[in-house]
Amino acid sequence: MADTKASAGHAGKRPGRKRRRKHVSARATAKQTPACPAASGADTARADHTPPVAAPDGAPMALPVRPAQPLEQATAEPALRGLPGGNRALPFHRQAYAAIDLGTNNCRLLIARPAGDHFVVIDAFSRVVRLGEGLAQSGRLSDAAMDRALAALQICADKLRRRNVHLARSVATEACRRAGNGAEFIERVRRETGIRLDVITAQEEARLAVLGCHILLEHGEGPAMIFDIGGGSTEMVLVDTTDPVPRILDWQSVPWGVVSLTEVIGAVADDGPARVAAYAEMRRLVREGFASFAARVAGEHAAHSDTAAIRLLGTSGTVTTLASLHLGLPQYDRSAVDGVIVPAASMRAISQRLAHYSPTERMAVPCIGRERADLVVAGCAILETILDIWPAERLGIADRGIREGILRSLMATASESEKARLAVRRRDAAPLAKDTP
Repeated sequence: MADTKASAGHAGKRPGRKRRRKHVSARATAKQTPACPAASGADTARADHTPPVAAPDGAPMALPVRPAQPLEQATAEPALRGLPGGNRALPFHRQAYAAIDLGTNNCRLLIARPAGDHFVVIDAFSRVVRLGEGLAQSGRLSDAAMDRALAALQICADKLRRRNVHLARSVATEACRRAGNGAEFIERVRRETGIRLDVITAQEEARLAVLGCHILLEHGEGPAMIFDIGGGSTEMVLVDTTDPVPRILDWQSVPWGVVSLTEVIGAVADDGPARVAAYAEMRRLVREGFASFAARVAGEHAAHSDTAAIRLLGTSGTVTTLASLHLGLPQYDRSAVDGVIVPAASMRAISQRLAHYSPTERMAVPCIGRERADLVVAGCAILETILDIWPAERLGIADRGIREGILRSLMATASESEKARLAVRRRDAAPLAKDTP
């Protein structure tokens, strides 16, 4: 779903405990990554301190935020078809797990090992592949787009082998859901790379995103909204944060992401009035898409809170890019962006400025560059529309999402299996101990 950025390790605490929060004055203090991280790979070791989550019984939606679901158990598998699933003789905490997210715009990989209730990222990779390029017009994945995605997935497969990954889940989202030749492409990926892509529903996409980033929600009263501006769609998820574990109250996915919205508007003349008109049309389309969901959310919010404002947390390349510009970073620095709280007014002002820039001017902006210059305006239109419908003073920023949610699911399931295996061993060993003189 998220439209760019190579993301990996994180830091957070369970809601209800004190947590050091980065504010708008946060400065970059760690080693910086390239200005266009989505086009690069990274071999890293980072810690994720997000606690495991589980949905309470009776959650209102069939969308529980639970780390071990039958779906994960059914689709998690050895990293590559036809190859052993890592070193199964190793104990749980030494196994490597992987998540691949093939979106409309990006192909991203995260490999990690468990570390107590957390995980440490040992490898990451992200590349802009624009799989959904031309999909809005043709209804099919183009040969060039499929070739780009396959090249990136081959790199992912090589990393899975090199890291001796024990268990992986690889998912594809909106582009493969919509494309008439999506199933054909999935089979080609399996045949040429050994990776079996699971084309997940928008509902599962939203659930995994919440699982991966909810810990970064700002504390407060009433429901909160987590949103993901992707390449081919945008997911909005309303969550109840009364308890430490969030419950999903409602959700919606609309087929407007940075690629699909850019393509439906088409080429825009390189002059100010034309850019203003195109931006207004983007916002109109997005507002129409969210109309029914906005009405439902108004009722849910009124039932759960006396306050008018709603807390917002965004996860996507759009919000992380705009947050970078707000912080004045010369190049993207994940450690400064992930978890930061920024003024909504600043994000609006940056969005308006970028929407009025020419493509050449946008290319020259730090953290945007050539690869994102034509797509960032659509992301700005989606973000501004979200802020129109759900006004908020501040906006939380997350550089994490589906991949982190997948890893939590895989590790939680594997941990339970390990506990069950050890319990059986202890039970079987007990009679032997009693018989020993």
